[in-house]
Amino acid sequence: MTGETTMRAANMAAGRLRAGQSRLAQTILVATLLALLAFAIFGPLTNLLLWAFAEKWYFPSKLPSEYGFSFWRRVFSPRGAALASLGTSVWIAVLTVILSLAVAIPAGYALARLRLPWRGAILLLFLLPQAVPNLPIYVNIARVFYEIGLNGTIIGVVLVHAAHGLVLAVWIASAAFAAVDASLDEAARNLGASPWVCFRTITLPLAAPGLMAKIGWTGV
Repeated sequence: MTGETTMRAANMAAGRLRAGQSRLAQTILVATLLALLAFAIFGPLTNLLLWAFAEKWYFPSKLPSEYGFSFWRRVFSPRGAALASLGTSVWIAVLTVILSLAVAIPAGYALARLRLPWRGAILLLFLLPQAVPNLPIYVNIARVFYEIGLNGTIIGVVLVHAAHGLVLAVWIASAAFAAVDASLDEAARNLGASPWVCFRTITLPLAAPGLMAKIGWTGV
């Protein structure tokens, strides 16, 4: 009896030891994967930060031998026009988002809520620009813009960015509106709300998180 008890205790101890070793191995594996992920994300950012202030950095030195702000002075000097370029870029991004929303929200709502014929074909049509390389598309767009005088203008750049963003913006907007329960609109209509009031107070606020993702993707 004593031998059986001792054997059982030994087996339990061995089981706990194996369980502890398994948990330790899992912890080490998870920690290793997290460390690799952190290195993949923050490694390039750290390298970029070093290059932002490096004056001299020659092989095989692991770190810059001299730091400074001379390149920053060149960029932000009056001849660099960095602030003007930044303002233009922000303005183009804002206009692109507005134009993309103006097209994607009605199209996404119609594709999600209305019984449109060939709905799948319409959604597939928005993905066709991704089926071919972008360079031939942009070359043809440039030729058209040169003919109508939009080359080198802010409107032309906004149109190009918006056309590229609409490839997935309509899909994201359609999914956002489809995720909203249609019975909520039906209940509001039964209480006397107009279609515009239902859209403005129910459908659009509930679809806003998905639309925010579209805005972020288009702005980038």
